[in-house]
Amino acid sequence: MALESYKAKHANAPSELFIHGQAAFNRDEWAGFTDAVPTETRIVGVMIRDNKDLKLFRKSNNPILRGMAYIQDERRAFLWTRGWTPRLETYPGLEVPNPLTIEICRGTADIQVVLADILALTKLNYNTCVFGDGKPITLKFASAVGEVLTAGPIKGVPPLPFMYYI
Repeated sequence: MALESYKAKHANAPSELFIHGQAAFNRDEWAGFTDAVPTETRIVGVMIRDNKDLKLFRKSNNPILRGMAYIQDERRAFLWTRGWTPRLETYPGLEVPNPLTIEICRGTADIQVVLADILALTKLNYNTCVFGDGKPITLKFASAVGEVLTAGPIKGVPPLPFMYYI
């Protein structure tokens, strides 16, 4: 429905489509995505995970800057979506900020474009008025929907595995 809506508004299919997940996409999942997308649309799978193993410290009274990235290679990077924000002159957290691990696990894309997009998707959650939410809204919304879908028992129908809801 999203692809049809885009095509109706712009008269063309999107040139590229990024799919965010918290785990790598298996072969069957990826085949389903590629079957649903028009051939002229380049599709990219991006795995986004919290990382508590890597810490960076500044020689300053303030923590690392929000938006700082360490690019490990053309497919993997670390992105700090929380941290000191000079424009606001504050860091709203209580602990040393942790990065997200970003990995292009399917398809190809410029890692810097992927990082910029993910950072933009963490800037402001309009539903909660929270700035610098940490995870991109694409994952936050999917997790919220998953919680609703798995909150109550469904009588007579066995629940699908959680991967079908994200």
